[in-house]
Amino acid sequence: ELKKDLEARMQELEAQMTRLASEIDEHKKQIASAQLEIKKAGHQREVENSEFQLVVADQRATQTILKKALEKLKDFYEKKIGQTVLAQGAQEPPVKFNAFKTNAGSNSVIGLIEQILEDSVKLEKETSASESQAQVGYEDFVLQSNAVIKSLQEAVVEKSDSIAAAKTDSAQAASDHESAVAELESLEQYKADLHSQCNFILKNFDIRQRARMQEMEAIQSAKAILSGAASA
Repeated sequence: ELKKDLEARMQELEAQMTRLASEIDEHKKQIASAQLEIKKAGHQREVENSEFQLVVADQRATQTILKKALEKLKDFYEKKIGQTVLAQGAQEPPVKFNAFKTNAGSNSVIGLIEQILEDSVKLEKETSASESQAQVGYEDFVLQSNAVIKSLQEAVVEKSDSIAAAKTDSAQAASDHESAVAELESLEQYKADLHSQCNFILKNFDIRQRARMQEMEAIQSAKAILSGAASA
């Protein structure tokens, strides 16, 4: 019974070590995968941030140009600089047309530039908001991934310790099994020897019994002889 229990224990420990080793390999693959995803996400974040920097720089440059253009147009139309320039260079045309109006279309041009400027500012704000959101998402992803990696690494350490303990238990069980087998073999040999002795005794019982009877008869005869000799 002890031998069977030890063999069952050894098989159980072997199965446990195999399972733990498989789980450790899977954990290591998951760790490597998570680390790779963090690396990919970091690279993607760098690309997105570079694009963000370019967009913001372009929009700010555009806004600077548009503000200067808008300022000059307002000076030209609203401050009547255009009228002064036209008056200085005016000549009598061969054919007279309607009087030129310096503010004709000025509102539409200025309004268009102001709209473009407003759109540029809006785009910069939206791009900045998207960048902030992307950065927060990236940091959250890295935080969660590192938590998963830490948990997996702790599981690897714990299961590695379990494998080491199982190896120790398995070695002890193997030693106990070897001792049990040796003891059983010794008992089997003792049983065989005892059985052989019993067989020898049983086989020679009749012979020994007759020999004993003969011994007893001889003793009785000797006693009878001695008794007769004494009475004579």
